[in-house]
Amino acid sequence: MIFKELDEKIDFQIKLNDGDNFSPGMTIATIIGPASVCLKGERTALNFLQHLSGIATLTRKFVDTTKGSVKILDTRKTLPGLRIMEKYAVRTGGGHNHRFGLYDMVLIKNNHIEIAGSITKAVAKVRKRRKKAFVEVEIKTFEELKETLPLKINRVMLDNMNVNQIKRAVEIIRQANPDIEIELSGGMNLSNIKEFSNCGVDFISVGALTHSAPAIDIAMKLKPLGQCEP
Repeated sequence: MIFKELDEKIDFQIKLNDGDNFSPGMTIATIIGPASVCLKGERTALNFLQHLSGIATLTRKFVDTTKGSVKILDTRKTLPGLRIMEKYAVRTGGGHNHRFGLYDMVLIKNNHIEIAGSITKAVAKVRKRRKKAFVEVEIKTFEELKETLPLKINRVMLDNMNVNQIKRAVEIIRQANPDIEIELSGGMNLSNIKEFSNCGVDFISVGALTHSAPAIDIAMKLKPLGQCEP
């Protein structure tokens, strides 16, 4: 899109599709056109490609590490203006998207609970205004879990719990209501994700997918062609 914006006649040939594996030395795409146009679009195109490929690559590492035992989710921790693209990159890497904004799902967190006065009051306020909304509650303690389970919610997020606490919480939730989805969050990385994925939960959200993914080293190299303008 960047190169077509600069010159509609540019010949952009895709060699690898989104989601394909690649290794050093491989050609991702070939651009045929005036050198001036190629150079104008180079940095912007590479910025997008390196950043988004980095997100997709990191996501794939998480997905491969968990071997499909749990769905890996992104978060709203995205760069302003780039959320749609960054979340697309997560899907390309085999991950799944959490909510895109505040409109498509209600996630009740500690600040909402503090303002409402309790988890029960927070959920009641949501249900009064949006009866059919998908509601998730973030809990940090077993006391909060006990209060949450009788409420009309769709998902529980276990935040910053250790493995033993998670396994116990999962047992309690499954016995109380097997229809409630369970998500983990907080401090997830490639060194501990496998252990957490074996706790019997449905989802693990990883903010690092978008806010800490290292860019992939991709370059554009020019080669003169007789039919091209200098």
